[in-house]
Amino acid sequence: MVSQQLDHAMEGLVVLIADSNPYLRRLTRTMLMNLGVKSIYESTDGVGALDAIRNVNPDVMIIDWDMPGLDGREVMRIVRTPGEFPKANLPIIMLTDLGLQSRVTAAIRLGVHEFLVKPISPKTLQQRLLGIVLNPRPMIRAGKFYIPMPRRRVDLNEFIYAA
Repeated sequence: MVSQQLDHAMEGLVVLIADSNPYLRRLTRTMLMNLGVKSIYESTDGVGALDAIRNVNPDVMIIDWDMPGLDGREVMRIVRTPGEFPKANLPIIMLTDLGLQSRVTAAIRLGVHEFLVKPISPKTLQQRLLGIVLNPRPMIRAGKFYIPMPRRRVDLNEFIYAA
């Protein structure tokens, strides 16, 4: 029964992949298809990602930190502007080549739901997607940031007084 619910949850997802690397887009698409996701859209850059969010209305976006034009950080800043962007609460998984603590902190402040260092595994991707779908976190204001409610207790003053 639980397995059927999980399969149904994955089948119903609409996922947007925003990555300039065609190989990594194809690899991510294949992983998603193997997990049962049926509706997958792709964008090669940040401008295309913003257009796709407006037009496709994805349930989740997987975005790369580094892209030409608008990179993942700039896309996050635009998306996470409630009242200005139509889907400011969109769950977002950010991918990066570098797992630096400074990058993780920046991604959290930008409002990503999950942060994964490439290469990602199908199991890790599945766990993150299921976490987003089965345990959605409400978005909150933390100073000038608009972020998912932290999973663990944190001092929101870190965000309020951050530069």
